[in-house]
Amino acid sequence: MVNAIEVSDISKQFVLRHTRSIKEAVVWLVKGRKGDLSEKFHALKNVSVDVKTGETVALLGLNGSGKSTLLKHISGVMLPDTGTVRTRGRVAGLIEVGAGFHPDLSGRDNVFLNGAILGMTEQQVKDRFDDIVEFSEIGQFIDTEVKFYSSGMYLRLAFSVAVHTDPEVFLIDEILAVGDEPFQRKCIDKIQELARDGKTLVVVSHDLDLVSRICDRGILLEHGNVKFDGPIHEAVSILRA
Repeated sequence: MVNAIEVSDISKQFVLRHTRSIKEAVVWLVKGRKGDLSEKFHALKNVSVDVKTGETVALLGLNGSGKSTLLKHISGVMLPDTGTVRTRGRVAGLIEVGAGFHPDLSGRDNVFLNGAILGMTEQQVKDRFDDIVEFSEIGQFIDTEVKFYSSGMYLRLAFSVAVHTDPEVFLIDEILAVGDEPFQRKCIDKIQELARDGKTLVVVSHDLDLVSRICDRGILLEHGNVKFDGPIHEAVSILRA
């Protein structure tokens, strides 16, 4: 089977600053505090992962393990310091609430903006607009500027646009924790529908019961390294242990 995602030996590090301003740096030095004013944090270390078309995969790990960073590399939001990431087909998903939304535009305008960012033509957005609004359940606010939206309203509209792009690869990062319970169930049903349709899913979540229901495979990360890659129930058991 063809790979939908190929992550080859990628590494990523960030610089952590201990001070926020020149003034703080001077105070640090005057008080005789030793050491660098910054340090490097290795978020990913030579990570290689392949995801086949139609697989449902959960990226698991404790906070700081590198799972969200890996997902952002797959989405193209981040570029690795070394290594390569390749994807096949249209990639869509929810990495951050409201990502791709302009606060001063209405929900209607942002549907077209976000749709374009996700690779849809204007005509495709027009054809699916009513379905997008209906799924989001925010019809009465669709012409309101999104800066007045709650985080839950952001989620509803962002999720609805993403799933209606008909993506081959769908990425989700803890986003379902934002909405209310009825809409969460609606999102989960839609995700399971995508899985049944043979779409490739990659999910980051601390809800281990949820990922056990919707994913077949688990990739467990620890300090930027792949600790386990296999059946989801084994990955969950290792993490819980």
